[in-house]
Amino acid sequence: MGDPKRPRKQYETPKHPWKSDRLSMELQLLGEYGLRNKRELWRAETILRKIRAQARSLFILTGEKRVQEEKRLIQRLYKMGLVEEEATADDVLKLTIRDILERRLQTIVFKLGYAKSIYQARQLITHGHVYIRDSKVRSPSYHVMRGEESQIKVAVIIEAK
Repeated sequence: MGDPKRPRKQYETPKHPWKSDRLSMELQLLGEYGLRNKRELWRAETILRKIRAQARSLFILTGEKRVQEEKRLIQRLYKMGLVEEEATADDVLKLTIRDILERRLQTIVFKLGYAKSIYQARQLITHGHVYIRDSKVRSPSYHVMRGEESQIKVAVIIEAK
C-alpha cells in the first residue's frame, strides 16, 4: 500500500536526460510557461504519454467496442479542453506538450491579462488571489477544464500593459 506521507511520483524522467536538443527544448518550455522546475514539465509529458497510449490502444479494437472507447476518450479530452467534440483518435495522437501546458491555470491567468508576466501569474495563484467559481486555487499547475475559463476571478487586479 505505501506510506501516505510519501506519495508516488506522478512523472517519469527522460530515458536520456543529457541530450542537448532535449535540454534546450525543456529550457525553452520552462521559460515560456513559467514552470518552477523540470518535474512540472515531466508531469505534463507523462499525462500526454498516457493519453496517447490510450489512443493507440484504440487501433487494436474493432467494431462497436472501438466506437464506444473512442467516444469515451474524446468526451473526456473534450471536457479537459484538449480536443474538439468531433475529434478522432488521430487528432488525439497529434496532441503536443504545449496543448497540455496551455490548459494550466498559470498560463490561462496570464493569457486572460490578469498578470503582467507568466511569473506574476504564478505568484498571484500561490499567494491565494485566484478563484475558480468561489473556491480559492493555490496550485499553478491546476488543469482548467472547458467552461472554467470564464469563472476565473482574481482578487487583486493588476493592469497589464
